[in-house]
Amino acid sequence: MTESAFAVAETARPAHAPSQISVVDNVRAIAQRELTPLITTIDREGYYPEDVVRAFGQAGAYNLHLPGIAGGTPDLRSAIEAMSAVSEHCLSTAFCMWCQNALGWYIETSGNSALKATLGRRVAAGDALGGTGLSNPMKTFYGIERLKLAARRVDGGYAVTGVLPWVSNLGPDHFFGGIFALQDNPEHRVMAVVDCAGDGVKIVQNTEFVALDGTRTYCVQMRDAFIPDALVLAAPITDYIPRIRAGFILLQAGMAFGLIRNCIALMKAERTTLGHVNKYIEKQPEEFEATLAALEAEVWSLCATPFDTSNAYFRRVVEARLAAGDATVSAAHYAMLHQGAKGYTSTGAAQRRLREAYFVAIVTPATKQLRKMLAEMPV
Repeated sequence: MTESAFAVAETARPAHAPSQISVVDNVRAIAQRELTPLITTIDREGYYPEDVVRAFGQAGAYNLHLPGIAGGTPDLRSAIEAMSAVSEHCLSTAFCMWCQNALGWYIETSGNSALKATLGRRVAAGDALGGTGLSNPMKTFYGIERLKLAARRVDGGYAVTGVLPWVSNLGPDHFFGGIFALQDNPEHRVMAVVDCAGDGVKIVQNTEFVALDGTRTYCVQMRDAFIPDALVLAAPITDYIPRIRAGFILLQAGMAFGLIRNCIALMKAERTTLGHVNKYIEKQPEEFEATLAALEAEVWSLCATPFDTSNAYFRRVVEARLAAGDATVSAAHYAMLHQGAKGYTSTGAAQRRLREAYFVAIVTPATKQLRKMLAEMPV
């Protein structure tokens, strides 16, 4: 479905349970109170707001979408809305939330019951933090890259070697999900949780980005890193990846929705002083409001069945993600035009939001990968 098609779509929005509303509201309050004062420091100095990221977990933001904790029904919508509330202020921190939510999703949807009951619960509460590590594998599945991690079977687990250039929301005591192939059987791929403090694992910060430097994005170097069987999520991954892929992609909508909503507010804020001339700009905030409403309606519909592995369903997921990325970049572009010189200063909100918006279009799966996927996917 194209962005223009989303602009006219209408889907009923399911009601929230009261407890879920309170989680989203609590996250919004924490973001306003604790995150907003840090935004400039995050953007300019690459500050990682670890206390705030953990506070969101204490508020319940990282367990809404987990079926074992949410009472058997994963509530991806509320998880997305919690991230959206944060993305209205800071995409960098919202991305850290997505990383955390993705790690919890990997663990909770695996068959590793012991890991769910231990590390899984710590991740869901924000006590243990981490990221995804699936950028390279997700590209590998669609012929864009080669898998960067290889392993050999050893007593009690695997010895893994390779380098992942960019994994976010990491630290010395953090975790991430990773996929590696067996050296003697490359078609046999395994997914596991990697402990950043584990033997043979080294994280190195070696890149400065134009935005989102406050995400602790590291290069991960693994040299015969021992991954115990206790941290394995799936071996092989054949049936596991189709089960997690929709949630992986849909949860990214939280980043897009919040940023679009804030860009709409930035456009509207200039009407008092610049409305007489801004009315000639091609796109007005009301158009983005309609696009956002339609995008949300489609994503909420998709969130109802995240474990649907059909091609028809997954195509809708990919189309929605592509439209969300396109709409985010467009909204930020027009927010800059509506704000004019005010948004172009070093402290202007519009220039920061524009830099952040491009991340939504390039984070895996990026716009170009999504278009490749659709081109190769059965209609």
